[in-house]
Amino acid sequence: MIIRCFTNSKNNPLRKPLTILVTALLLASCASVQKYNEQIATLHSVEDLHEDVDVTYQKLQKLHPRLYLYTSKETLDAKFDSLKNTITKPMNSHEFYKKITETVANVRQGHAGVVAPIKKLDKRERKLRNKKKFELDNLNFEYLDNAVWVKSTVDKDSALIGAQVQKINNESVSDLIKKYSKRFSSDGYNTTFYNRRVGLFLPRYYYYDKGRFDSIQMTFKKNDSVFKKMFRRIPKDSTAGKIKKDSIKKAPKKLSKAERKLAKQKRKQKLKDNFKYGYVRSQKHYIRNFKFIDSNRVAYMKIRGFKNGNYEDFYKEVFTKIDSAKSKALVIDLRDNSGGRLKEINNLYSYLVDKEFKFVEEGETNVRFPTLKALRSRRSSSFVGAVSKGIATPILFFRDLFKVHKKDGKKYYKFKSSKLQKPNPLNYNGPVYVLINGHSFSASSVLSANLQASKRATLVGEETGGAYNSTVAGFTNTVTLPNSKVQVYFGLLVLETPYKRELKGYGVQPDMTIIPTQDDRMNKRDPELDWVLKQLN
Repeated sequence: MIIRCFTNSKNNPLRKPLTILVTALLLASCASVQKYNEQIATLHSVEDLHEDVDVTYQKLQKLHPRLYLYTSKETLDAKFDSLKNTITKPMNSHEFYKKITETVANVRQGHAGVVAPIKKLDKRERKLRNKKKFELDNLNFEYLDNAVWVKSTVDKDSALIGAQVQKINNESVSDLIKKYSKRFSSDGYNTTFYNRRVGLFLPRYYYYDKGRFDSIQMTFKKNDSVFKKMFRRIPKDSTAGKIKKDSIKKAPKKLSKAERKLAKQKRKQKLKDNFKYGYVRSQKHYIRNFKFIDSNRVAYMKIRGFKNGNYEDFYKEVFTKIDSAKSKALVIDLRDNSGGRLKEINNLYSYLVDKEFKFVEEGETNVRFPTLKALRSRRSSSFVGAVSKGIATPILFFRDLFKVHKKDGKKYYKFKSSKLQKPNPLNYNGPVYVLINGHSFSASSVLSANLQASKRATLVGEETGGAYNSTVAGFTNTVTLPNSKVQVYFGLLVLETPYKRELKGYGVQPDMTIIPTQDDRMNKRDPELDWVLKQLN
């Protein structure tokens, strides 16, 4: 906006220099996109690919705080050596990605992985793509009973709900799941995470595997019928401008000053609510949800992720309502919640306890400046991003300077959540039930472990995908490999609760194990929630 104002002023002496600068930045951006696309399409020599493997392992050994927690050094050494031995001919970046991602998965840390090198779009191509939508994005999938099903739809295709996905472009879904499950990892030896995740994100992993595509054919089975359906990328306004012959165009109603003011207030409140509840436009739902069920006796909170928006106002509002209603029980639904902010789960936990608590331990790290390291490892794709990084650098430097300290020869990061804290005055003292499944990961597992260990909640469902004892997450470091330009990422901080157990490498175990079936979905049953309500009755 500022640049446009300057350049639109004919007599402004800065107009020409700014125009030249903007043009230069656009040309540089286009050149960068072209260079990247050529780089990932190039056949890299065996020596260059071996170098990228070495760089990956060296960075992991240097920066990952608990690299050998679940896989021994001898085993990982052998895995990376074996990878180099299998690379005997030149290959492009995408082929290399498929190989190295399976090796990195052997670290068995869910926050460590590899980014698929996908062809980038220039500004013109992005503009054209943004005018379109992919029909497949309307479908949500789930893995149940050893198969992938359509769980729900956003807009159209509601008739597909309950249909089993058998093939994608003539490839068996079961074969694809076996292949894709080797390309990421849960924390430790947990297995519930794999099927849940690959079911939820099947189209995404297919995209990582094949690259960009504008259409995809799926074979479905529903009841006794087997059929195929093609999903395409179509214009977002494909239905715009189609006026029925019988329709009469009505002139917009002229509003009074008071009505315009009221409409403006409603728009502002809507934006505020969307921020507080975390509205996701693509899915047309909120991340944070709350309601009373069972004749208002039970408070039910569905949290899809600990991210996006004003969580403090949300939890204050919710627990004020719970206090006023004198709810007899609280259900927190963390199923398919893959995690998010430590600050948010700490805030939620403060409403569930009535005595002082320490939520997590200080985070072990190998890096003196972890937040700064994570920031500088990210590639800035725009001029604004580069400027923002430059501004943030000195701030994060001094922040890390005071946050990181040494103890017993190791470095530790002082989380705000690692201090002794007081419970929230609005804390709830009644029974708490937490619904979990294999895709309750990261922050969801940390919260669940705290609640179970402090005997504050009953957990219902299946083992979480995130480990009970600890996870390596916090700030994410990204390494761009020098030759293939494939990116490897991993956490820099150990995140663990004050509670530990001897059984390492597994998720938080439910107090009551309940695994839903496709029959439950078709009959609109929620067996985990039904069990809780039955217990309360």
